Amino acid sequence: MTRNGNIAVGVLALQGAFSEHLQLLKDAAEQLETPGKLEFILVKTPADLEKCSALIIPGGESTTIALIAERSNILEPLREFVKVHRRPTWGTCAGMILLSEAANRTKKGGQALIGGLSVRVNRNHFGRQVESFDTLLNLNFLGKDEAPFRGVFIRAPIVESILPKGEEPEDVEIRAPSKKPKGAIEESFSDEENVEILCQLQRRLLPTEGLNTADGPLHELNSGGEVGKVHAAPEGEKENCSNASSIVAVRQGNVVGTSFHPELTGDLRMHKWWLGEVLKDLTRREELLRAQLNK
Repeated sequence: MTRNGNIAVGVLALQGAFSEHLQLLKDAAEQLETPGKLEFILVKTPADLEKCSALIIPGGESTTIALIAERSNILEPLREFVKVHRRPTWGTCAGMILLSEAANRTKKGGQALIGGLSVRVNRNHFGRQVESFDTLLNLNFLGKDEAPFRGVFIRAPIVESILPKGEEPEDVEIRAPSKKPKGAIEESFSDEENVEILCQLQRRLLPTEGLNTADGPLHELNSGGEVGKVHAAPEGEKENCSNASSIVAVRQGNVVGTSFHPELTGDLRMHKWWLGEVLKDLTRREELLRAQLNK
């Protein structure tokens, strides 16, 4: 929170589409009833981050963001924010790469990761800037009768696999450093055993070249376009990477990652949903703290 008691939600402003996120957050907040006033700030320093109850890491260039974060001495505070204090964090595109525990196809020399999502991502999975595209997405938190969400994919990553608890990912170029939650309250927000899939692309929208047998969708679509049965992972598979490469949005505890750019659409629904989840997080934290003090 800020000095005046407002609930501070930050947008990391080292590089990328931070101003677009900031504007959509302000617009979305006008449609919410909140217990306190929401304040949105650009985060460039550890001091800025300390004021925040939640954070968005925007799309941009993940290697550049990580490099600037290191030089600005904010990389380690970001890891503490996400993994030790377990504050609500949402990463879009480059932000999702940074929040992943493991990543492939990094630039020479690799890059630093923050971590928080037990997934392995493949950077620039859809190719170069000229191969960017947009498509309608069915996000699992949208109502049944709501219109699909337009997803904008620009040199976007994809979730290659969901990592098993307590095991180091194999054959990856970079990994995030391991960190434990600060205490029992923070631990309750980690949800280490469950990575929720918020959205998948249909198979026809995935690249047609360079795929292997693990690149099909996790679910089959029936003739009506509805999700059919879930494919089981091959017996003995260490990582749940069988058919995982259509995943473009995930959630683990209070950490969210999306391959696409909601901030470039003008559609407020995902920002409104996320702010609602942030408010739920704050309420639950207060309840847990009161229960702990009353013991």
